Amino acid sequence: MSSSPDKLVYMANQIGKFFHSQGHDRAVQGISEHIWKFWDPRMRKQIFAHLDTGGAGLDPDVRDALQKLKQQA
Repeated sequence: MSSSPDKLVYMANQIGKFFHSQGHDRAVQGISEHIWKFWDPRMRKQIFAHLDTGGAGLDPDVRDALQKLKQQA
């Protein structure tokens, strides 16, 4: 699946909104686990590339989750 960065940013931010009420640390954990389990590796690669170019449009919890996930990958 090839998605534009805008679509992936939107999807990641939607996941972030779901976990937002749990507080920063739990949200970051939940977001990173969800993206690891349910996103195709090509989608993760694309969102990591977007993150590397500044991550425009990513919510703060989502950005932190992706940074954490990228370090573990």
